[in-house]
Amino acid sequence: MQAATLWWILAGALVIAELTSGTFYLLMLALAASVGALSAHVGLGASTQIALAAVTGAVATSAWYLHRRRHRQEATDPQADRNVNLDIGDTVQVQQWDDQGRTQVQHRGAPWSARFVGTGTPQPGPHRIQSLSGNILELVPH
Repeated sequence: MQAATLWWILAGALVIAELTSGTFYLLMLALAASVGALSAHVGLGASTQIALAAVTGAVATSAWYLHRRRHRQEATDPQADRNVNLDIGDTVQVQQWDDQGRTQVQHRGAPWSARFVGTGTPQPGPHRIQSLSGNILELVPH
């Protein structure tokens, strides 16, 4: 059996394993096996094929790990996660602010307490709900 065929079988097996396990890391390794197969098609030696597959696997897996870690840190605050609270991202109209940067706004047909969490001095006008702290909307300028 040719080396390229073995690489493609390995890539297919890794994709099947990824589909059954749900982890994306195995897909990165399948990508590395595909690079090994392509390097075999080009006619590179076995050690070069293995080296290219290893480097591709290491880079792809590390990149995916860093991507997941960065996005996991962004999504760790459920108070600011739109998947947890559908109010996040909605726009409300602020009529006036008090001295502490607090106000009352109408949202979904009910009055809500809100506070300004943006930069600068709060001004009346449209604001976006950035997060919730308990039952207080945290607003930034729209």
